[in-house]
Amino acid sequence: MTCFMDHRDLSRATATGYLFLLLLFSSFINIWSSCSNGSCQVVDSCSHSTDCGPGLFCGNCPALGKTQPFCIRGQATIPTSVIGGLPFNKYSWLVTHNSFSIVGAPALPGVQRFTFYNQEDTVTNQLKNGVRGLMLDMYDFNGDIWLCHSFRGQCFNFTAFQPAINTLREVEAFLSKNPSEIVTIIIEDYVHTPKGLTKLFKNAGLDKYWFPVSKMPKKGEDWPTVTEMVKANHRLLVFTSVASKEEEEGIAYQWKYLLENEAGDPGVKPGSCPNRKESQPFNSKTASLFLMNYFPTYPVEDEACKEHSARLADRIRTCYKAAGSMMPNFLAVNFYLAGAPFGSCKNISMPTPSPMTNSVGSFSGPVQFSTSTSTVYHPNHLMIALFSFPWMISLFF
Repeated sequence: MTCFMDHRDLSRATATGYLFLLLLFSSFINIWSSCSNGSCQVVDSCSHSTDCGPGLFCGNCPALGKTQPFCIRGQATIPTSVIGGLPFNKYSWLVTHNSFSIVGAPALPGVQRFTFYNQEDTVTNQLKNGVRGLMLDMYDFNGDIWLCHSFRGQCFNFTAFQPAINTLREVEAFLSKNPSEIVTIIIEDYVHTPKGLTKLFKNAGLDKYWFPVSKMPKKGEDWPTVTEMVKANHRLLVFTSVASKEEEEGIAYQWKYLLENEAGDPGVKPGSCPNRKESQPFNSKTASLFLMNYFPTYPVEDEACKEHSARLADRIRTCYKAAGSMMPNFLAVNFYLAGAPFGSCKNISMPTPSPMTNSVGSFSGPVQFSTSTSTVYHPNHLMIALFSFPWMISLFF
């Protein structure tokens, strides 16, 4: 064919060849200059976890159409590391919903577990990765107090996970090793054994960290500063869903101190943030803490990274307005390790408050055979740190 090319065609072909070589050379340059061996930063492309810098992991989010792996954060930014010494209610903390309901957790011998799962990491790792609040469902079972993901207020062998003291000892070990950290436990309480929770926490060695109910603000005023709480070793806040236990056992009644939005699908519906029916109204002036639930009724692990992307920032804005310009102090999520593989740290300005929403919803959970759950993995990581004075939201997707 070149025998019949005129000079112009030959020049054009030569130029095309040079362009191809230039592009090829450029691609080699890009490959040679791309990050690797721990030098990749947030949102940089990666092919292996070792490519990403400290505290970062390599993952993707197919649910968002993001199939190429990126570096994403694997640990929450502890808000006190950014702004220290503020009252406890001027911070926001990452909370895991059903912290104990872990994919791959062994069932009782000879029993097929029939329940649903909300996390993919151990409680110890949750705490190491920046989680500072645990939601635990406690029941009387087998002559002890167990963590169960059950129904009708009763624990069954096919909904049981493990004795609650095992998880509480993980918390004690963390607090012992980290003397400046504060942890909150929110109990969905089905324990009827007299003084059962008191004995449980004492046997776990957690009574020495107990924040006394007598020192909890009851008129909407500020909490002690985190510095004061650490100095007094009042580093464990415990709330129960049973009102009578505040007087009987000295355990704070959850909805006396915390405002809360509806859990499940009503709590993630775009544009609304309904008040949970057990909670005080959002315009209450007696509670100075706000628990924001952000998880769907049916937990789907592969969808979590999508839920934890821009939707989460929108939900915070919505609930901020619904709660009368009150930022959530506790942000409860499923599969806390799942985050979107894009985005960066950013400040989000909060809009002018609008009238509050007071509608309510309901919550029920799905069921899932333990053998049908997805494989335990650590894909993309949700990074949330909310700070106040001034309020800021740092979302690391």
